[in-house]
Parts: sequence; C-alpha cells; structure tokens
Amino acid sequence: MRIGVVSDTHSNLLAVEAVLADMDRVDALWCLGDFVGYGPWPNEVIAVQRDRGVSAIVGNHDLGAIGAISTADFNADAATMTEWTAQQLGAESAAYLKSLVPMREIHGVTLAHGTPREPVWEYLLSPAAALASFDCFATQLCLVGHTHIPTLFLEDSKGTAAGSYMAAGERHTLDRRRAIANPGSVGQPRDRDPRAAYLIYDSDQRTLEWRRVPYDIAAVQARMRGLRLPRFFIDRLEVGV
Repeated sequence: MRIGVVSDTHSNLLAVEAVLADMDRVDALWCLGDFVGYGPWPNEVIAVQRDRGVSAIVGNHDLGAIGAISTADFNADAATMTEWTAQQLGAESAAYLKSLVPMREIHGVTLAHGTPREPVWEYLLSPAAALASFDCFATQLCLVGHTHIPTLFLEDSKGTAAGSYMAAGERHTLDRRRAIANPGSVGQPRDRDPRAAYLIYDSDQRTLEWRRVPYDIAAVQARMRGLRLPRFFIDRLEVGV
C-alpha cells in the first residue's frame, strides 16, 4: 500500500494542490492535522483533501477554529488567524473538523498531531521527547506533525532514541526499531526550505520517503495581502521559517 502523508496544510490551497499532483498515484491519503490556520483558503483545503478520500486527525489550529480550545492558548497573530478562520468556515467544514480526533491508529500505524504523549500541543523536537512518546503507543511506526520540520526518531534496543532531520529525497527502510516520523509541513514549512513538504509511506516495501515540491508562493502571499492577513505569516512563506 502506497500512502501519501501530509500535515499542517494550514489553509494553503496552492501548496496542497502541488503536493497532491506531485504524489501522483497513491492508495491512500493521510493528514496529521492542522488543515486550517495561517493561510487564506480554509474551506478549499479541507474540501480538496476530502475529495481525495483523506483519513485524518485534528490539530490544535483546527480545534481553535471550531471553538474546542481557546484562542488564549495561541500567540497574538495566531489567535487573530484562528478567529478569522472560524468566521470563514462553512458548516460542512466545521462539522468535518469536529468529527476528528487528535490521535488514532490506522492500518497498524499510530497517527498523532503533536506527540502520542500529548497529541494536541506537545512538539516532538528532541530525542528525550521521542523517548517519552515511545511509551505512549503500541505500533512500530508513529506519524506526527505540529513542528513543521521533517524528522525521524528511532528507538534502539538500549532504551534510547536518536533523531535526524530528513531532507528532500531521503529515505528510511523500517527495521526492528520503532520509529516516529514527521513529514514536515505542506502549508508553512519551518526548516528554511520554503517548498511544501510531505512523505510517502510504502507499507509493502516498509519505506518512508521525504519529498519537497515548489508552489506559487507569490500568489499565496498576494491573496493573503488582499485579505489583510497578518504580515508575519505572509513573509515567512518565502523563507520557510
């Protein structure tokens, strides 16, 4: 089974469309949460993934947009975007986000937005955090988002964990070690590579492949300026931070 894995699409329709076109034929599409937030097309980003039969979990920005968590938990600009997104969401989009959970197991793989230990808010950025998370799921592979950084953490037989940044084109073949993988962000990368990031998981070959694809960042920025969205979120798209 060949599965396209996306995360943190953040209402960036042009990035999502570029990724879906790049991954070509897959047997399934999984989204690790944060469909919305930051970008200008919340309903369209949800719809285009649902049209592809996405299996998904919910992220903190999704929860904020449907009022399930307070915007007080976000920084000022993120709170502004969350409130704007909430006003834009159609009833069907909101109902869909409300139907999702922040952590689930599918085809023998655990999906969590943040970490298995704290699926909504925790950022998995260190081997120590990964080690704690390995105690919180039972499958060999766990896929997470939230950090916007493509990473791979492996648990070894000594009860320790090692982490690596995964650049475009890097591959990992799963072995006996348990693994936590992050595809990076489609809609707002933060690893100084502005190209949209995603992952191909081949369950038959037991491989993970990290991919990047360019998209029309200037067009997204123009749309955001026209809507008078926070400048910080506009500027960061072109530098990937």
